[in-house]
Amino acid sequence: MEILTGGPVIVLVEPQLGENIGMVARAMANFGLSELRLVNPRDGWPNDRARAAAAKADHVIDSANVFDTLEEAIGDLQFVMATTARPRDMIKPILSPETAVQSLRARMVNGGQVGILFGRERWGLENDEIALANEIVTFPVNPAFASLNIAQAVLLVSYEWMKCGLEGEEVSVTGEPNSLPAKREDLIQLIDHLESALEDAHYFYPPAMKEIKKTNLRTLFTNADLTAHEVHFLRGVVAALERRWQKGRDSSL
Repeated sequence: MEILTGGPVIVLVEPQLGENIGMVARAMANFGLSELRLVNPRDGWPNDRARAAAAKADHVIDSANVFDTLEEAIGDLQFVMATTARPRDMIKPILSPETAVQSLRARMVNGGQVGILFGRERWGLENDEIALANEIVTFPVNPAFASLNIAQAVLLVSYEWMKCGLEGEEVSVTGEPNSLPAKREDLIQLIDHLESALEDAHYFYPPAMKEIKKTNLRTLFTNADLTAHEVHFLRGVVAALERRWQKGRDSSL
């Protein structure tokens, strides 16, 4: 029987136990997802415990890629969702797993590269990591017992992915290929470029507000669903402001 592959990229951020990674791979294989990316796994990679827990989901384990940073792991993706057990203090759409996979399927129909982020076993994703995502996925769990481990979270999303496909709930997102969201790599470079320019302009003051301001910038740009053309345009805008700023400094010397 042919193995189902494809689906959104599953990204685990700093997973701790090899067994948990293996159970994630098993959940993915159960429902036809195949691309697993690991950001700085604590116990290294490859991992024999992960393979044993994967219960022969070897195609997921063997093709898993490891990255040093989240930015590198999502660099080629155009749309990213972040999972969290509770809503965060961010202005981002918050979706159920069912609604989330419908959105992802629609984007993939038009050729978009998409992924879902899952955080650490103990405390999940940091706010600055969630800020790199376009939307947030939360799970309708019992508020009195909201303990959901990483493999269970991946299983719920993977199940909804396959169910959505079987029900044929693919809705095309309108627009030309050039209007697809920019890759995360290009968006992150824009944000880094802007942050560097703002550093020179002493925008991040007082220092105690620096990280909050940076998180707000990330959220602003990821929420905007910028296209590659728009990102390129904004890089030019920032560069022009840098030249003006530099010219002003030179003339004051």
